[in-house]
Amino acid sequence: MTMQLYANAGWGSAIVEAQLAWYGIKFELVESGDLFQDAAAREKLATINPLAQIPTLVLDTGEILTESAAITLHLADMTGSDALVPGPGNRERMAFLRWLVFIVANIYPTYTYADDPSRFVAEESARKPFFKAVNAYAERLYGQLENAAGAPWFLGERMSALDIYIGVMTHWRPGKAWHEANSPRLTAIAGTVGEKPAVRAVLDRNFPED
Repeated sequence: MTMQLYANAGWGSAIVEAQLAWYGIKFELVESGDLFQDAAAREKLATINPLAQIPTLVLDTGEILTESAAITLHLADMTGSDALVPGPGNRERMAFLRWLVFIVANIYPTYTYADDPSRFVAEESARKPFFKAVNAYAERLYGQLENAAGAPWFLGERMSALDIYIGVMTHWRPGKAWHEANSPRLTAIAGTVGEKPAVRAVLDRNFPED
């Protein structure tokens, strides 16, 4: 069977979609729908991923793989390529792993919480302050990522999947204007990775307004 990526335009699935395109892996894009607004879409996806989250990748073996970091590492293993993931023994490997986990364990959850605060905050009057607090925390985290960023790529001279994460996530809150003013290194990385044809095509599909 052909690999299937459950996705929604502009969501986190774009990070995996760009990696699949980069490697030239054949896959089918399965539109999940708006998992916040569409209960039927959530129920359908929950049959293969109980969290009803994307990205969800169905491998050609029929196995299910979730969590973007796990997918990132698996695709590198599957292709036998170190193009996006520095291999064991590579001097950039430790920094890559550190900041990959930093992004998915710290920054990415701020979207999980603030995209729909009602899922986590029962009291309606508390949702706006919660939203503001989570976004402020995200900005501080992006500040740490900015301070660690190299040039022209996050790891310095070599591109990695971290640059694809940055290329996608800088489209999200706090927004491109904020990043241009507060994280010029990340903004430059996003611009550079967006010039790569495989990545550009994915960004254009996911963020057509840009």
